[in-house]
Amino acid sequence: MKAWVIREPGGPEKLRLEDMPVAQPRRGWALIRVRAFGLNRSEWFTRRGESPTVKFPRVLGIECVGELVDAGGLDLPTGTTVAAMMGGMGRQFDGSYAEYTLVPHACLFSLHTGLPWDRLAALPEMLQTTHGSLYAGLEVDRARSLLIRGGTSSIGMAALALAKRAGLRVGATTRNPDKVAALAAAGADEVWIDEGALAQRVSAATPYDRVLELVGTQTLLDSLRCVGRGGIVCMTGMLGGSWVLDRFDPMIDIPTAVKLTSYSGEAADMSPAQLQSYVDLVEAGKLDVKTGPVFDFDSLPQAHALMDENRAGGKIVVHGSGGP
Repeated sequence: MKAWVIREPGGPEKLRLEDMPVAQPRRGWALIRVRAFGLNRSEWFTRRGESPTVKFPRVLGIECVGELVDAGGLDLPTGTTVAAMMGGMGRQFDGSYAEYTLVPHACLFSLHTGLPWDRLAALPEMLQTTHGSLYAGLEVDRARSLLIRGGTSSIGMAALALAKRAGLRVGATTRNPDKVAALAAAGADEVWIDEGALAQRVSAATPYDRVLELVGTQTLLDSLRCVGRGGIVCMTGMLGGSWVLDRFDPMIDIPTAVKLTSYSGEAADMSPAQLQSYVDLVEAGKLDVKTGPVFDFDSLPQAHALMDENRAGGKIVVHGSGGP
């Protein structure tokens, strides 16, 4: 089979298209013909050598959609539409940047949908991360308002859609004034131009109950001051490109009675029924999840280059080698 292999960290040019054997099916693991996959920021970090537990060579890719080839003991027929995500994909074992991928059953979700492959491929990991961040990390079922720091990212737009559906007042940030209208059109009640310091402006209005931090450590301390007492800040993303927070003084930097958490959960944080319900809503036009450009399999390095430039404007999707 054809697979994109990375043998050493670096830029998009380090991804090389190679021939390699299809993994042999075994009990407890499912073999999938990959029809499409989404790109994720974690793959960007791994490609650059910033995921220290990942050993090269490796086939990256933490999610995909496709057709079941061998269920590995599950009671599912060949040809079933499935999604696979996380659980070590593209990190502990080879992932989805290939014609076929072998994944443990814990990563696998069967789906009933008429969505085209490229549309479906934008959803699994994005919805899982958003759902887990909102409900496990932020406990939004007990909240009335949410600020999304990094609102125009794919996760940010998905969080906006799910939070509005849950009945929350939602604010969203962007660094680009040209994107204010798009966030407002997507349902944001307030849009903030983010120059790194929002807390004073937010406090002068109405502090939020929750903040979903997608920019990362550059804005995290400021986000902690955008919520009132009893508020929760959940760091899920690192769009700013930095893992580490320097000079962190918890007694000063965390306001009294404000809670700080993070979310980097697994597929188990969302049930198959919940994923199916979200896919059904998207298919019915009742949940609008913004997507970005779609690339052919042979153009994967160009897709990574676009991710490097932060110009996608939504979830980047790559077709499997067989096309749409």
